[in-house]
Amino acid sequence: MPVQQRPTVVMEEVTDPEELAKARVQDERFERNSAWLQAHIAEIYSRYRGKCICIAREELFVADTPQEVIELAGAAHPEDNGKLLRYIPKEKVARVYAHRR
Repeated sequence: MPVQQRPTVVMEEVTDPEELAKARVQDERFERNSAWLQAHIAEIYSRYRGKCICIAREELFVADTPQEVIELAGAAHPEDNGKLLRYIPKEKVARVYAHRR
């Protein structure tokens, strides 16, 4: 990719206590949704293969597309900015994750 087409990445350090507090609340919401999913993962993954899921306020939403499931979750829990979104593959297969150096 030519240099002029590469996206610019800007990193900033956030030190504003109010912004940090908002980020902590969002992270706590996400962690609660993640813990809820982990507690129900076997049932959800076996039942909703090929679907998109979203956990918002520890409640499961299911749809065919990411946009649909985000709309469902957002309508029910607009205050939850820690939503967790996943696509569950149609088939259960072994996955290999590798890192090259």
